[in-house]
Amino acid sequence: MTNIAPASIPILACYNTTLDISNKIWSSDDVLATRVPLLCIQIAYNIIISSILHHIFKPFHLPRLVAQILGGVILSSSLMGKIPIVLNSLYRAEGILGVENFGNVGIMYHVFLGGLEMNCDAIIRSSKKAVITAIACILIPMLVGAGFLALEHRISGGTSLTIEGYLFWCAILSVTGFPVLARLLSGIKILYTRLGKDALAAAMLIDAYGWILFTLLIPYSNKGGRPLLSAISTLLFIVFCFCLLRPILNRVIKRRIRSDTWDNSKMLDVIIGLFVCSYITDMLGTHHVIGAFVYGLILPSGKFSDMMMETLDDFVSGVIAPVYFSGFGFRLDLKSLWNQSSFGVFPFIMMVLLATPKILSSVMVTCFFGMSARDGLGLGLLLNTKGVMAILLLSVAWDKNLLDPYAFTVMMVAVLVMTVMVSPLINVIYKPRLQFMQTQLRTVQTLRIDAELRVVACVHNANQATGMIHILEALNATRISPLHVSVLHLVKLTRHGTGLLVAQVEGGFSESICMKESESIAKAFEEFTEEYNAVRFETSSIVSSYETIHEDIYHVTEEQRGSLILLPFHKQINSEGVLEVTDTAFSDINLNVLQHPPCSAGIFVNRGLGSLMTTRMSIVVVFIGGADDREALSIAWRMAGHSGTKLHAIRLIVLGSGEAAEQEELHYDSNGMLSTVMDRVVQKELDEECIFHFRHKGVNNNDSIVYSEKEVKIQTGEEIPLILSEVDELGCDLYIFGRGSGENYPVVKNMLEWCDNPELGIMGDIVASTSFGTNSSLLVVQQYTTGTRPKPQRRPKKCNSKKNGSVDIL
Repeated sequence: MTNIAPASIPILACYNTTLDISNKIWSSDDVLATRVPLLCIQIAYNIIISSILHHIFKPFHLPRLVAQILGGVILSSSLMGKIPIVLNSLYRAEGILGVENFGNVGIMYHVFLGGLEMNCDAIIRSSKKAVITAIACILIPMLVGAGFLALEHRISGGTSLTIEGYLFWCAILSVTGFPVLARLLSGIKILYTRLGKDALAAAMLIDAYGWILFTLLIPYSNKGGRPLLSAISTLLFIVFCFCLLRPILNRVIKRRIRSDTWDNSKMLDVIIGLFVCSYITDMLGTHHVIGAFVYGLILPSGKFSDMMMETLDDFVSGVIAPVYFSGFGFRLDLKSLWNQSSFGVFPFIMMVLLATPKILSSVMVTCFFGMSARDGLGLGLLLNTKGVMAILLLSVAWDKNLLDPYAFTVMMVAVLVMTVMVSPLINVIYKPRLQFMQTQLRTVQTLRIDAELRVVACVHNANQATGMIHILEALNATRISPLHVSVLHLVKLTRHGTGLLVAQVEGGFSESICMKESESIAKAFEEFTEEYNAVRFETSSIVSSYETIHEDIYHVTEEQRGSLILLPFHKQINSEGVLEVTDTAFSDINLNVLQHPPCSAGIFVNRGLGSLMTTRMSIVVVFIGGADDREALSIAWRMAGHSGTKLHAIRLIVLGSGEAAEQEELHYDSNGMLSTVMDRVVQKELDEECIFHFRHKGVNNNDSIVYSEKEVKIQTGEEIPLILSEVDELGCDLYIFGRGSGENYPVVKNMLEWCDNPELGIMGDIVASTSFGTNSSLLVVQQYTTGTRPKPQRRPKKCNSKKNGSVDIL
């Protein structure tokens, strides 16, 4: 007889088989002829269906676990299981035992990888807020869960309540799926916000509690035996693994990795240890997955865990694990939900009520720490995300008949509903971008002189951090106007495993996200702040796909209420003084960030800009007109307040055919001519006002600021390199341009499609080109405006502007 509750599918619980008594080795039917083909069909079905459902649900950021369980729901007795030919083809009774054994091996591997991903050090150094949140989200659901369980038994008319059933019911309510939540937070792009970090820190503690509770509950759920002795022996085995086995394994594995003597054959030894630890905990009377999880925890993190994840993760998550999780969907008896006297209303109410204890707990804790109720509601919803631990607890409760089929179905559906609804509800309730856009414009130009300047500085490596520090140093932080810097180390996520689970829980670093690089960046900024008391900083690592990492930058900027995002150029200067490409993906990131940032943004092209501690800095800002030029002038004006800085502001007044071409275009576009003319009139008025304030408040009060005007003609676009060449003859250390400088003139705007680096604008692209010949660094600024800017597309054509004024079209 298989281990399936008879109340759910009694017809399939038992089956007849012919035994060959003369066969002393295989006392069963022909396994290779009957069982193996059926098992292959079942595995293939689970892989195909879970993959299809996962791709369907991926845009909604639903965990893979949901798709895997729903794959089994399709075959349940309430849906496709009603069709005999389907059920007999995929889940014949004699094949259930084989697929369950295969699934148990899969969950063992899955739990092992989960333990390998977790960070024990982060659990130990958890903050006070995370600990209190975790305790509240454990105790309150366990206390409130008793009433829900009593109500469910009264409605369903189930068997009498038992202490074991109560503990399992309450444990399922209180646990949170830490790995599932980490991937969910990354999918909805709030992993690096305050809400995301609080939820992840609390979830990690709750998950650790879940494993402890699971270890203690299993022995007491068994009939007979010595549960106390089993629990104590299992805890002693865990202590042995951490105190004796862990130091030995860490020393041996790390030595082999450092000496490059580690190969894939050594991973077989690691897998043998997995089976040994699983067998020991199962023999001690607990559960084999406890040994697998503990074994994953004691293995070293960093390069070793990354290699293990790359080798096993896709196979475990995509092939083995779906077989185990789909079995729970197959066991559901959905008909029992609407066969009660309440006609299905009570199950729905019960599922809603099951999610309330954690929400109430989170709201209470956030109010205690002075946070808003909206954050508490969002935190409670996130902590309702369920994962492997809830499934394991349900599995044991099902096998031990601690929950009747109706209670099992209600709890299983509630787990699915709570996990599925987290993403859409968070998007509705917690919208930091909408709230941020309703506040004042986040620009340097609109910042008060006595206000703190908040900058988000993005870097990919320590070399870029050094150049970024020199720009931040030039921003002239003072006691009246201090500088707050949020340093983001951008790390590419190559897969969906370790990078997310080690993501900055309470500001901690991990080897798997370039620990040495992150420490070098943090050390460089620590030395910077030691020299300037008016500067404070915080560092964090953003681990995400390069295609979506700009969304994480947005959310961190919104969280920090930044006024300026600083991005590094995708080229670095080499030993010969020439800019060479480091990674073209950096350019795509910059383009994505510039599309609709929540504040002003700037791209820094570093050609060896020096520190103001050792040299004076000469800055040139070229002003033609527009919002970006006004922002560039405002930043340069702020820099001019530093005693080691000299600023030369040059205003180019375009005359002649450039204006005629502009009027000709406006006349030709008759439909939108009026609004376009009005907008340009307003822009010119704002330009004049900005220049007026700069000349009377800046130039007249600061001897280090020089202002000049130059009348120019722009007819074909070839005049621009000549104009910039004349400016470059003055000599400077840093150019500051507006990204949209000159784009209000059609001749200049048409040149954008020929630019090699459209993120720098026309002027910036010319100065950054190698053929221009300057040694000056460059800062290109884009001012924040409401709405979305069109993303410039890269052209195969390149614009190499030379200092002699010629333009080479390649």
